[in-house]
Amino acid sequence: MKTPLHVLLTVSLGLFGWQARAAESQPIKPNIIFLLADDMGYMDVGAYNPKTFYETPNIDALAEKSMRFTDGYAACSVCSPTRSSIMTGKYPPRTGVTDHTGGKRAGKLLPAPHAVNLALEECTIAEALRDAGYATFFAGKWHLGTGKFGPNAQGFAPDLITLKGGYFPSDGKEADSKTDPKSTDLIADEAVEFIAAHKDKPFFAYLPFNAVHVPIGARPDLVEKYRKKQASAPPDAWGTEGANKVRLVQNNAVYAAMIEQMDSAIGRVLAAVQDNGLADHTVIIFMSDNGGLSTAEGHSTSNLPLRGGKGWPYEGGVREPFIIDVPGMTKPGSTCDVPVTSTDFYPTILQLAGLPLNPMQHCDGTSLLPLLEGQSLDRGPLYWHYPHYSNQGGAPAGSIRDGDWKLIEWYEDGRLELFNLRDDIGEKNNLAAANPEKTKELHEKLIAWRKDVHAVMPKPNPDYDPANPITKVKNQPPGE
Repeated sequence: MKTPLHVLLTVSLGLFGWQARAAESQPIKPNIIFLLADDMGYMDVGAYNPKTFYETPNIDALAEKSMRFTDGYAACSVCSPTRSSIMTGKYPPRTGVTDHTGGKRAGKLLPAPHAVNLALEECTIAEALRDAGYATFFAGKWHLGTGKFGPNAQGFAPDLITLKGGYFPSDGKEADSKTDPKSTDLIADEAVEFIAAHKDKPFFAYLPFNAVHVPIGARPDLVEKYRKKQASAPPDAWGTEGANKVRLVQNNAVYAAMIEQMDSAIGRVLAAVQDNGLADHTVIIFMSDNGGLSTAEGHSTSNLPLRGGKGWPYEGGVREPFIIDVPGMTKPGSTCDVPVTSTDFYPTILQLAGLPLNPMQHCDGTSLLPLLEGQSLDRGPLYWHYPHYSNQGGAPAGSIRDGDWKLIEWYEDGRLELFNLRDDIGEKNNLAAANPEKTKELHEKLIAWRKDVHAVMPKPNPDYDPANPITKVKNQPPGE
């Protein structure tokens, strides 16, 4: 019978710090597995939406034995900035990675210059764990730079190679384009082999899936399964978000098949943990990098009752499935409604590994250990800064969530929107005019935060043409 992690581990050294210690003498450090979905919406997961059209039994089972955060957020509504926040513990403006690496769209404003790679000077969570003796693993989507700025240079195995836009171990394996169009099964195959080969040494495995990003695709038999299910699903229905139409129902068979294929891959990784006798000391983290795609590029899913989706500052764009399992610490099936964000993973992982915090690095993250232990934590406000036009129709904006209140500032015209998320999760009722004091308070905090993180603001576009409102920027210099 396995000894549970809470017996093997004792709390020590600092208010919330803990060090892993074996029951007798040898220290034990927990393994860390970070599962990152790409563009998967909050309402796509059964654990968050029992009525979802999609099927996620393995993620749901993980949630049942974990702490499920109901108000967990990505640091941005698009991919690369959130990924930088996970790696660094910093808000995107501090790293300069404020848009996806190819983003250069202009409208009334010119988008702020942004970095197209994560600076090598950053000490990533992978480097911190590697330097503490952890084996590290990567397979999937990096999207924080190529060449010398790839994951090889940021704490992961030095022999990764590029395949289909991602990075994978250089063992000659490739995904079958018909049965595994998103390399989902390949990621799981590589992870399962890594886990078996490193069961006697602590490891950090980061699995950033390519699913469920467009172009959508999945194994043909799964697509056929959901085409049959689609016959009894609600027909297409549409609303509007700004100038864009927004999907109001979930019924996309190919998208559903892609989700199931990823969920099955996750199930195989979790089974490998169990089969190798590692379940009592392996931390599992699952989240998505931004909200579901609902307003453009195929309109894959609906995020209702959340408003908007990927590329928008509304809840549909930034509120994520956010699940953490620490064996022996997190109460199975527990939930937490404290607002938390992706910068918080870095210090949390350090403490789970029994390592000292590095506040100069993860300066925008807060360790979630107290919450995982069932204690209280005043996380403080969360902030967002997206000085760009998204591919999904969103315009440059910043926002803050403080308690139940959320304020959005649209940079084109300075328009402010204020919502009380406790009463209005769908962000339908703008309370800015009715609550001028709260609006002023939150706006001042947002402005002060932008100054603190050295956020770069967009500038007026001298060539703006209302007849052609969104254009590609030519020869814009990258951010520092």
